[in-house]
Formats: sequence, structure tokens, C-alpha cells
Amino acid sequence: MPLRMRVHDREPIGSALRRFKKLLERSGLQKELRKRKHYEKPCEVRRRAKLRKQSAIRKAKIRTPMA
Repeated sequence: MPLRMRVHDREPIGSALRRFKKLLERSGLQKELRKRKHYEKPCEVRRRAKLRKQSAIRKAKIRTPMA
């Protein structure tokens, strides 16, 4: 998936770089690169997902006051 961004005439490099970073973030490319940087075993992926789910449940219980 190629990303294209046109830099306008007389546009400062800083603002063009900021726009490019936002474009990368919105496309999900940066997240994908971080994910693929190191191999993760399938059991580790499942374990992390399970921990994330438990954490969300715990946070939901704390946020909602018991009647």
C-alpha cells in the first residue's frame, strides 16, 4: 500500500513532516511495523489478549459503581 503526500510550495518542512507522521499513524503502517519487528509466538499473542480482556473487565467493574 503506497502512501503519497504532496508537499505544497513554500510549505515549511516541519509542517510537512507533521502531516506525514499523521498520515502514517492513520494508515496503521507504523503499528504494523512495530508488531512485525519481533516474532511473537501464537501462545504469547493469546496470553496477551487474555490479559487485556481481564484488565478491561476489571476496569469496567471499578468504573461502574455497585448499586
